[in-house]
Amino acid sequence: MSVYADDAAGIVAELQELAILLVEDDPGDAALVAELVGDAAGLRMHWVRSIADAGEYLTSQVPDCVLLDLHLPDAQGIQALARIHFHTDVAVVVMTGLDEERTGLAAVAAGAQDYLVKGRVEPELFGRSVRYAVQRKQAERATVALQASQMRAQENARLERGLLPTPLLPTGSAVEVISRYRPGRDHALLGGDFYDVVQDHAGLVHAVIGDVSGHGPDAAATGVALRLAWRTLLLSGIVGMRQLQLLERVLLAERADRQTFATATTVVLDPVARTAWVRRAGHPGLLVHSGEELHWLEVPGGPALGFLPEHAQWPSHELPLPIGTSLMLLTDGLFEGCVNADKDRLGEQGLLELARGMINPAPERFVDDLITRVEDLAGSAGGLEDDLAILYLRCRPEAS
Repeated sequence: MSVYADDAAGIVAELQELAILLVEDDPGDAALVAELVGDAAGLRMHWVRSIADAGEYLTSQVPDCVLLDLHLPDAQGIQALARIHFHTDVAVVVMTGLDEERTGLAAVAAGAQDYLVKGRVEPELFGRSVRYAVQRKQAERATVALQASQMRAQENARLERGLLPTPLLPTGSAVEVISRYRPGRDHALLGGDFYDVVQDHAGLVHAVIGDVSGHGPDAAATGVALRLAWRTLLLSGIVGMRQLQLLERVLLAERADRQTFATATTVVLDPVARTAWVRRAGHPGLLVHSGEELHWLEVPGGPALGFLPEHAQWPSHELPLPIGTSLMLLTDGLFEGCVNADKDRLGEQGLLELARGMINPAPERFVDDLITRVEDLAGSAGGLEDDLAILYLRCRPEAS
Protein backbone atom coordinates (compact mmCIF):
# COMPACT_ATOMS: atom_id res chain seq x y z
CA MET A 1 0.00 0.00 0.00
CA SER A 2 1.31 3.47 -0.86
CA VAL A 3 2.00 6.25 1.64
CA TYR A 4 -0.96 8.14 0.19
CA ALA A 5 -3.23 5.13 0.70
CA ASP A 6 -2.06 4.85 4.31
CA ASP A 7 -2.78 8.55 4.84
CA ALA A 8 -6.23 8.14 3.31
CA ALA A 9 -6.97 5.18 5.59
CA GLY A 10 -5.91 7.29 8.58
CA ILE A 11 -8.19 10.15 7.53
CA VAL A 12 -11.13 7.76 7.19
CA ALA A 13 -10.38 6.38 10.67
CA GLU A 14 -10.28 9.93 12.07
CA LEU A 15 -13.67 10.79 10.53
CA GLN A 16 -15.43 7.55 11.48
CA GLU A 17 -17.91 7.90 14.34
CA LEU A 18 -16.93 5.81 17.34
CA ALA A 19 -19.25 4.36 19.97
CA ILE A 20 -17.97 4.62 23.55
CA LEU A 21 -19.18 2.78 26.63
CA LEU A 22 -18.40 4.70 29.82
CA VAL A 23 -18.30 2.61 33.00
CA GLU A 24 -18.31 5.16 35.83
CA ASP A 25 -20.26 5.24 39.11
CA ASP A 26 -19.69 8.94 39.90
CA PRO A 27 -22.29 11.19 38.19
CA GLY A 28 -19.95 14.19 38.36
CA ASP A 29 -17.11 12.41 36.61
CA ALA A 30 -19.57 10.97 34.09
CA ALA A 31 -20.80 14.49 33.31
CA LEU A 32 -17.21 15.65 32.71
CA VAL A 33 -16.61 12.78 30.32
CA ALA A 34 -19.89 13.54 28.54
CA GLU A 35 -18.65 17.09 27.97
CA LEU A 36 -15.38 15.78 26.54
CA VAL A 37 -17.30 13.46 24.22
CA GLY A 38 -19.52 16.32 23.12
CA ASP A 39 -16.53 18.55 22.37
CA ALA A 40 -14.63 15.82 20.46
CA ALA A 41 -15.95 15.27 16.94
CA GLY A 42 -17.26 11.88 15.88
CA LEU A 43 -17.85 10.29 19.30
CA ARG A 44 -21.07 9.09 20.94
CA MET A 45 -21.35 7.67 24.44
CA HIS A 46 -23.45 5.31 26.52
CA TRP A 47 -23.07 5.46 30.32
CA VAL A 48 -23.41 2.63 32.85
CA ARG A 49 -22.57 2.69 36.58
CA SER A 50 -21.11 -0.78 37.24
CA ILE A 51 -19.37 -3.80 35.74
CA ALA A 52 -22.63 -5.73 36.05
CA ASP A 53 -24.46 -3.08 34.00
CA ALA A 54 -21.60 -3.07 31.49
CA GLY A 55 -21.82 -6.86 31.13
CA GLU A 56 -25.55 -6.65 30.44
CA TYR A 57 -25.02 -3.90 27.85
CA LEU A 58 -22.22 -5.82 26.14
CA THR A 59 -24.40 -8.88 25.58
CA SER A 60 -26.22 -6.97 22.83
CA GLN A 61 -23.93 -4.07 21.88
CA VAL A 62 -20.31 -3.88 20.72
CA PRO A 63 -18.78 -0.44 21.28
CA ASP A 64 -15.54 0.67 19.70
CA CYS A 65 -14.00 1.58 23.05
CA VAL A 66 -14.70 1.20 26.76
CA LEU A 67 -13.80 4.06 29.13
CA LEU A 68 -13.35 2.36 32.47
CA ASP A 69 -13.15 3.80 35.96
CA LEU A 70 -11.04 1.52 38.18
CA HIS A 71 -13.03 2.23 41.35
CA LEU A 72 -16.50 0.77 40.93
CA PRO A 73 -18.97 -0.60 43.46
CA ASP A 74 -18.58 -4.17 42.16
CA ALA A 75 -14.94 -4.22 40.98
CA GLN A 76 -11.70 -2.48 41.90
CA GLY A 77 -8.43 -1.86 40.03
CA ILE A 78 -7.14 -4.51 37.65
CA GLN A 79 -10.06 -6.76 38.57
CA ALA A 80 -12.41 -4.31 36.85
CA LEU A 81 -10.29 -4.44 33.69
CA ALA A 82 -10.22 -8.25 33.76
CA ARG A 83 -14.01 -8.42 34.03
CA ILE A 84 -14.43 -6.05 31.07
CA HIS A 85 -12.05 -8.22 29.04
CA PHE A 86 -14.19 -11.23 29.99
CA HIS A 87 -17.18 -9.60 28.31
CA THR A 88 -15.55 -7.99 25.26
CA ASP A 89 -12.35 -7.72 23.22
CA VAL A 90 -12.65 -4.05 22.27
CA ALA A 91 -10.20 -1.27 23.12
CA VAL A 92 -10.17 -0.16 26.77
CA VAL A 93 -9.00 3.19 28.11
CA VAL A 94 -8.91 3.36 31.92
CA MET A 95 -9.69 6.52 33.93
CA THR A 96 -7.49 7.21 36.97
CA GLY A 97 -7.17 9.88 39.62
CA LEU A 98 -4.36 12.42 39.90
CA ASP A 99 -2.39 10.22 42.32
CA GLU A 100 -2.96 6.92 40.48
CA GLU A 101 -0.66 7.15 37.48
CA ARG A 102 1.11 3.92 38.49
CA THR A 103 -2.28 2.19 38.53
CA GLY A 104 -2.90 3.42 34.98
CA LEU A 105 0.45 2.07 33.83
CA ALA A 106 -0.33 -1.27 35.49
CA ALA A 107 -3.66 -1.38 33.64
CA VAL A 108 -1.89 -0.80 30.31
CA ALA A 109 0.51 -3.61 31.16
CA ALA A 110 -2.54 -5.80 31.90
CA GLY A 111 -4.11 -5.18 28.50
CA ALA A 112 -5.66 -1.72 28.42
CA GLN A 113 -4.76 0.37 25.38
CA ASP A 114 -4.24 3.64 27.30
CA TYR A 115 -5.06 5.54 30.49
CA LEU A 116 -6.29 9.07 31.14
CA VAL A 117 -6.04 11.11 34.33
CA LYS A 118 -9.36 12.61 35.39
CA GLY A 119 -9.41 16.39 35.39
CA ARG A 120 -6.30 16.68 33.25
CA VAL A 121 -7.67 15.86 29.81
CA GLU A 122 -8.45 18.37 27.06
CA PRO A 123 -11.10 17.53 24.45
CA GLU A 124 -8.57 17.24 21.62
CA LEU A 125 -6.30 14.96 23.63
CA PHE A 126 -9.32 12.96 24.77
CA GLY A 127 -10.59 12.31 21.24
CA ARG A 128 -7.12 11.48 19.97
CA SER A 129 -6.48 9.06 22.85
CA VAL A 130 -9.72 7.20 22.19
CA ARG A 131 -9.06 6.91 18.45
CA TYR A 132 -5.47 5.81 18.96
CA ALA A 133 -6.65 3.20 21.46
CA VAL A 134 -9.10 1.82 18.91
CA GLN A 135 -6.40 1.74 16.22
CA ARG A 136 -3.93 0.02 18.56
CA LYS A 137 -6.53 -2.61 19.34
CA GLN A 138 -7.14 -3.19 15.64
CA ALA A 139 -3.39 -3.53 15.06
CA GLU A 140 -3.18 -5.97 17.96
CA ARG A 141 -5.95 -8.11 16.49
CA ALA A 142 -4.27 -8.05 13.08
CA THR A 143 -0.98 -9.16 14.64
CA VAL A 144 -2.66 -12.00 16.51
CA ALA A 145 -4.48 -13.10 13.34
CA LEU A 146 -1.23 -13.02 11.37
CA GLN A 147 0.58 -15.09 13.99
CA ALA A 148 -2.28 -17.60 14.04
CA SER A 149 -2.20 -17.79 10.24
CA GLN A 150 1.56 -18.35 10.25
CA MET A 151 1.27 -21.08 12.88
CA ARG A 152 -1.52 -22.73 10.91
CA ALA A 153 0.60 -22.59 7.76
CA GLN A 154 3.53 -24.20 9.60
CA GLU A 155 1.26 -26.93 10.98
CA ASN A 156 -0.19 -27.54 7.52
CA ALA A 157 3.33 -27.75 6.06
CA ARG A 158 4.29 -30.40 8.61
CA LEU A 159 1.11 -32.36 7.91
CA GLU A 160 1.68 -32.08 4.17
CA ARG A 161 5.14 -33.58 4.56
CA GLY A 162 3.50 -36.52 6.32
CA LEU A 163 0.74 -36.86 3.73
CA LEU A 164 2.86 -36.30 0.64
CA PRO A 165 6.36 -37.74 1.11
CA THR A 166 9.21 -37.99 -1.33
CA PRO A 167 8.92 -41.34 -3.17
CA LEU A 168 11.34 -43.94 -1.81
CA LEU A 169 12.99 -44.95 -5.06
CA PRO A 170 16.65 -45.74 -5.77
CA THR A 171 18.60 -43.59 -8.20
CA GLY A 172 17.95 -44.78 -11.73
CA SER A 173 14.73 -46.59 -10.86
CA ALA A 174 13.02 -48.26 -13.79
CA VAL A 175 9.78 -46.45 -12.89
CA GLU A 176 9.26 -42.72 -13.35
CA VAL A 177 7.00 -41.09 -10.74
CA ILE A 178 5.36 -37.69 -11.06
CA SER A 179 3.44 -36.51 -8.01
CA ARG A 180 1.32 -33.42 -7.61
CA TYR A 181 -0.90 -31.90 -4.91
CA ARG A 182 -3.14 -28.82 -4.86
CA PRO A 183 -5.11 -27.54 -1.85
CA GLY A 184 -8.79 -26.75 -2.10
CA ARG A 185 -10.56 -23.41 -1.78
CA ASP A 186 -9.86 -22.93 1.93
CA HIS A 187 -6.09 -23.37 2.22
CA ALA A 188 -6.36 -23.19 6.01
CA LEU A 189 -8.20 -26.50 6.13
CA LEU A 190 -5.87 -29.21 4.95
CA GLY A 191 -7.62 -32.29 3.59
CA GLY A 192 -6.84 -35.95 4.04
CA ASP A 193 -5.44 -36.73 0.58
CA PHE A 194 -2.26 -38.82 0.79
CA TYR A 195 0.07 -40.82 -1.41
CA ASP A 196 3.34 -42.73 -1.26
CA VAL A 197 5.63 -44.72 -3.56
CA VAL A 198 8.26 -47.28 -2.50
CA GLN A 199 10.45 -49.68 -4.48
CA ASP A 200 11.19 -52.96 -2.70
CA HIS A 201 14.39 -55.05 -2.81
CA ALA A 202 13.02 -57.13 -5.70
CA GLY A 203 12.55 -54.07 -7.90
CA LEU A 204 8.76 -53.97 -7.64
CA VAL A 205 7.34 -50.48 -7.24
CA HIS A 206 4.47 -50.13 -4.76
CA ALA A 207 2.19 -47.09 -4.77
CA VAL A 208 -0.82 -45.93 -2.77
CA ILE A 209 -3.13 -42.97 -3.13
CA GLY A 210 -5.97 -42.27 -0.72
CA ASP A 211 -8.41 -39.76 0.64
CA VAL A 212 -9.78 -39.50 4.17
CA SER A 213 -13.29 -38.08 4.34
CA GLY A 214 -13.57 -34.56 5.72
CA HIS A 215 -11.15 -31.67 6.09
CA GLY A 216 -9.12 -30.09 8.83
CA PRO A 217 -6.53 -31.42 11.26
CA ASP A 218 -8.42 -34.61 12.13
CA ALA A 219 -8.67 -35.75 8.50
CA ALA A 220 -5.06 -34.75 7.82
CA ALA A 221 -3.75 -36.54 10.92
CA THR A 222 -5.66 -39.69 9.99
CA GLY A 223 -4.24 -39.49 6.47
CA VAL A 224 -0.71 -39.20 7.86
CA ALA A 225 -1.31 -42.24 10.09
CA LEU A 226 -2.55 -44.30 7.13
CA ARG A 227 0.33 -43.25 4.89
CA LEU A 228 2.94 -44.08 7.54
CA ALA A 229 1.20 -47.38 8.30
CA TRP A 230 1.19 -48.28 4.59
CA ARG A 231 4.93 -47.65 4.24
CA THR A 232 5.69 -49.54 7.48
CA LEU A 233 3.60 -52.54 6.41
CA LEU A 234 5.24 -52.57 2.99
CA LEU A 235 8.76 -52.43 4.39
CA SER A 236 7.77 -55.28 6.69
CA GLY A 237 6.75 -57.37 3.67
CA ILE A 238 2.99 -57.11 4.17
CA VAL A 239 1.16 -56.49 0.88
CA GLY A 240 -2.11 -57.30 -0.88
CA MET A 241 -5.35 -57.98 1.00
CA ARG A 242 -3.64 -58.23 4.36
CA GLN A 243 -2.16 -54.78 3.90
CA LEU A 244 -5.57 -53.18 3.30
CA GLN A 245 -7.09 -55.09 6.22
CA LEU A 246 -4.44 -53.70 8.56
CA LEU A 247 -4.81 -50.21 7.11
CA GLU A 248 -8.50 -50.41 7.93
CA ARG A 249 -7.63 -51.33 11.50
CA VAL A 250 -5.40 -48.27 11.70
CA LEU A 251 -8.25 -46.11 10.38
CA LEU A 252 -10.66 -47.48 12.99
CA ALA A 253 -8.16 -46.74 15.74
CA GLU A 254 -7.19 -43.26 14.52
CA ARG A 255 -10.40 -41.75 13.18
CA ALA A 256 -12.03 -38.98 15.21
CA ASP A 257 -15.59 -40.31 14.77
CA ARG A 258 -17.39 -43.39 13.50
CA GLN A 259 -18.47 -41.65 10.29
CA THR A 260 -14.92 -41.13 9.03
CA PHE A 261 -13.85 -43.40 6.19
CA ALA A 262 -11.00 -43.50 3.70
CA THR A 263 -10.75 -44.51 0.06
CA ALA A 264 -7.55 -45.92 -1.36
CA THR A 265 -6.01 -47.50 -4.45
CA THR A 266 -2.85 -49.57 -4.25
CA VAL A 267 -0.68 -50.54 -7.20
CA VAL A 268 2.19 -53.01 -7.44
CA LEU A 269 4.13 -52.41 -10.64
CA ASP A 270 6.65 -54.82 -12.14
CA PRO A 271 8.74 -52.81 -14.63
CA VAL A 272 10.39 -55.96 -16.03
CA ALA A 273 7.20 -57.93 -16.70
CA ARG A 274 5.45 -54.65 -17.54
CA THR A 275 2.49 -55.60 -15.41
CA ALA A 276 0.60 -53.86 -12.61
CA TRP A 277 -1.68 -55.29 -9.95
CA VAL A 278 -4.35 -52.87 -8.75
CA ARG A 279 -6.60 -53.02 -5.67
CA ARG A 280 -9.32 -50.44 -5.20
CA ALA A 281 -11.04 -49.64 -1.87
CA GLY A 282 -13.88 -47.32 -2.75
CA HIS A 283 -11.48 -44.99 -4.56
CA PRO A 284 -12.08 -43.39 -7.99
CA GLY A 285 -10.71 -45.07 -11.08
CA LEU A 286 -7.52 -44.15 -12.88
CA LEU A 287 -6.45 -42.78 -16.23
CA VAL A 288 -4.53 -45.19 -18.46
CA HIS A 289 -2.34 -43.29 -20.90
CA SER A 290 -0.83 -45.16 -23.85
CA GLY A 291 0.62 -43.11 -26.69
CA GLU A 292 -2.22 -41.03 -28.09
CA GLU A 293 -4.82 -43.16 -26.33
CA LEU A 294 -6.33 -42.26 -22.99
CA HIS A 295 -9.14 -44.07 -21.19
CA TRP A 296 -10.77 -44.22 -17.76
CA LEU A 297 -10.40 -47.52 -15.89
CA GLU A 298 -12.30 -48.65 -12.83
CA VAL A 299 -11.14 -52.12 -11.89
CA PRO A 300 -13.41 -54.29 -9.71
CA GLY A 301 -12.90 -53.32 -6.11
CA GLY A 302 -14.37 -53.27 -2.62
CA PRO A 303 -15.81 -50.69 -0.22
CA ALA A 304 -13.93 -47.79 1.32
CA LEU A 305 -11.90 -48.51 4.43
CA GLY A 306 -14.16 -48.30 7.47
CA PHE A 307 -17.42 -49.24 5.72
CA LEU A 308 -17.43 -52.98 6.45
CA PRO A 309 -14.79 -53.63 9.10
CA GLU A 310 -13.46 -57.20 9.08
CA HIS A 311 -15.79 -58.17 6.21
CA ALA A 312 -14.61 -56.25 3.15
CA GLN A 313 -12.85 -57.86 0.20
CA TRP A 314 -10.59 -56.02 -2.22
CA PRO A 315 -9.74 -58.21 -5.24
CA SER A 316 -6.55 -57.75 -7.22
CA HIS A 317 -6.82 -56.80 -10.88
CA GLU A 318 -3.90 -57.58 -13.20
CA LEU A 319 -3.18 -54.90 -15.77
CA PRO A 320 -0.67 -55.33 -18.62
CA LEU A 321 1.51 -52.31 -19.36
CA PRO A 322 2.77 -52.36 -22.94
CA ILE A 323 5.72 -50.07 -23.69
CA GLY A 324 4.59 -46.47 -23.52
CA THR A 325 1.70 -47.12 -21.11
CA SER A 326 1.36 -45.00 -17.98
CA LEU A 327 -1.05 -44.98 -15.06
CA MET A 328 -2.39 -41.80 -13.48
CA LEU A 329 -3.85 -42.31 -10.00
CA LEU A 330 -5.85 -39.40 -8.61
CA THR A 331 -8.18 -38.25 -5.87
CA ASP A 332 -11.69 -37.01 -6.59
CA GLY A 333 -10.73 -33.36 -6.12
CA LEU A 334 -9.57 -33.46 -9.75
CA PHE A 335 -13.09 -34.01 -11.10
CA GLU A 336 -15.54 -33.12 -8.31
CA GLY A 337 -15.15 -29.35 -8.68
CA CYS A 338 -17.76 -27.09 -10.28
CA VAL A 339 -17.04 -25.80 -13.77
CA ASN A 340 -19.59 -22.99 -14.10
CA ALA A 341 -21.90 -20.68 -12.19
CA ASP A 342 -24.67 -23.31 -12.37
CA LYS A 343 -22.54 -25.56 -10.12
CA ASP A 344 -22.26 -28.32 -12.73
CA ARG A 345 -19.57 -30.85 -11.80
CA LEU A 346 -16.76 -31.82 -14.13
CA GLY A 347 -17.16 -35.54 -13.34
CA GLU A 348 -15.09 -38.49 -14.50
CA GLN A 349 -16.27 -38.29 -18.11
CA GLY A 350 -15.66 -34.57 -18.22
CA LEU A 351 -12.15 -35.09 -16.85
CA LEU A 352 -11.45 -37.77 -19.46
CA GLU A 353 -12.59 -35.53 -22.31
CA LEU A 354 -10.53 -32.67 -20.92
CA ALA A 355 -7.44 -34.88 -20.62
CA ARG A 356 -7.87 -36.27 -24.14
CA GLY A 357 -7.65 -32.74 -25.47
CA MET A 358 -4.38 -32.11 -23.65
CA ILE A 359 -2.33 -35.26 -24.33
CA ASN A 360 1.35 -34.38 -24.41
CA PRO A 361 4.29 -36.77 -24.91
CA ALA A 362 6.05 -35.10 -21.97
CA PRO A 363 4.35 -36.61 -18.85
CA GLU A 364 5.12 -33.70 -16.52
CA ARG A 365 3.74 -31.21 -19.02
CA PHE A 366 0.60 -33.31 -19.47
CA VAL A 367 -0.03 -33.56 -15.71
CA ASP A 368 0.65 -29.88 -15.05
CA ASP A 369 -1.44 -28.69 -18.00
CA LEU A 370 -4.35 -30.88 -16.89
CA ILE A 371 -4.23 -29.50 -13.33
CA THR A 372 -4.01 -25.95 -14.64
CA ARG A 373 -7.04 -26.46 -16.86
CA VAL A 374 -9.05 -27.98 -13.98
CA GLU A 375 -8.06 -25.07 -11.74
CA ASP A 376 -9.05 -22.57 -14.43
CA LEU A 377 -12.48 -24.18 -14.75
CA ALA A 378 -12.93 -24.29 -10.98
CA GLY A 379 -11.75 -20.68 -10.70
CA SER A 380 -14.67 -19.51 -12.77
CA ALA A 381 -16.97 -21.22 -10.25
CA GLY A 382 -15.24 -20.04 -7.08
CA GLY A 383 -12.14 -22.25 -6.91
CA LEU A 384 -11.32 -25.86 -6.11
CA GLU A 385 -13.69 -27.17 -3.45
CA ASP A 386 -11.48 -30.08 -2.47
CA ASP A 387 -7.82 -30.97 -2.40
CA LEU A 388 -6.48 -32.94 -5.34
CA ALA A 389 -3.56 -35.34 -5.51
CA ILE A 390 -2.04 -37.15 -8.49
CA LEU A 391 0.45 -39.97 -8.91
CA TYR A 392 1.63 -40.58 -12.47
CA LEU A 393 3.54 -43.87 -12.90
CA ARG A 394 5.42 -44.88 -16.04
CA CYS A 395 7.90 -47.66 -16.78
CA ARG A 396 10.91 -46.10 -18.42
CA PRO A 397 11.34 -47.27 -22.04
CA GLU A 398 14.75 -48.82 -21.26
CA ALA A 399 13.35 -51.00 -18.42
CA SER A 400 13.74 -54.70 -19.18
